[in-house]
Amino acid sequence: MENIENQNIEDRSSINLTKKEDQFESRIDMIELRASLEKVKAEIGKVIVGQESMIEHLLAALLSNGHVLIEGVPGVAKTITAKLLAKTVAVAFSRIQFTPDLMPSDILGTSVFNVKNSEFEFKKGPIFSHFILIDEINRSPAKTQSALFEVMEERQITMDGVQYKMDEPFLVLATQNPIEHEGTYRLPEAQLDRFLFKINVGYPNFEQEVAIIKNQHESKKEDKTETVQQVITAEQLKNYQHLVKEIIVEPQLIQYIAKITVNTRENQFLYLGASPRASLALLSASKAFAALRGRDFVTPEDIKEASYAVLRHRVMVSPEREMEGLTADEIIRQILEGIEIPR
Repeated sequence: MENIENQNIEDRSSINLTKKEDQFESRIDMIELRASLEKVKAEIGKVIVGQESMIEHLLAALLSNGHVLIEGVPGVAKTITAKLLAKTVAVAFSRIQFTPDLMPSDILGTSVFNVKNSEFEFKKGPIFSHFILIDEINRSPAKTQSALFEVMEERQITMDGVQYKMDEPFLVLATQNPIEHEGTYRLPEAQLDRFLFKINVGYPNFEQEVAIIKNQHESKKEDKTETVQQVITAEQLKNYQHLVKEIIVEPQLIQYIAKITVNTRENQFLYLGASPRASLALLSASKAFAALRGRDFVTPEDIKEASYAVLRHRVMVSPEREMEGLTADEIIRQILEGIEIPR
């Protein structure tokens, strides 16, 4: 229920921003960017019913060039939405199913001896792609998770003393199930901090459930995922990412971001607060949400909309409060309510 409530709050915020977005004249031309992202949403909408908040956050991560952790129970379209997003962009895509016996070399690659020239050659692993879907990321132990640290932060891997750069854009989309803990491993905090967003995906409402069933019934044998088309090139996406970096952020909003992050470190209900990387993530994400609304400047509402997905996986609720049922999202809401909004 809590995930659904938070999703509804984010959806209402999106609606309010949409009403205001056409009142401003942009100093940066955002028309092509916004039109392209609307096409992406339309293509994904051919298959996915509802989940507007998840799709909005995925698009924001795309513009921010940030990795995403998607958490939800099985069957709420986590994996297929990530696959469809990759399908709308003309980039290379690879999927890695994490399992307890997966080794770092299964992800990064390994050196293979070439008998023809009597030398070792590096054979690249599936991480060498543009969009990487990691399904059930918490199914592999810490040794395997550590293989992602360098590549997620620095967009490179080091093998046998040689650095291999990832091609841009480079985006990791990971999924996990919050309910089933048998055979799973807790992700290291250092790894969680490398994800721009943690998106909590809830159940669809009654009307959406009916639409899902109806769409499946009417589709007969047609595979609707085959109808999803590429609408953005890799070069366009890189241009959009550079454009988003130019979005204007007023000094008082930078201070607002800092206050939110610092408050997580001083909050008595939190055992661990957010790092400076969270502040940078809030900055990037708020710019992306502004771009999604067609604006070339950030508002406090953009920052508040980004705060839950940016912070919920970067803070730890104290054990006493966790036993009382207090969640990270509730504490983030209290922090946001306690800070004066700059105008």
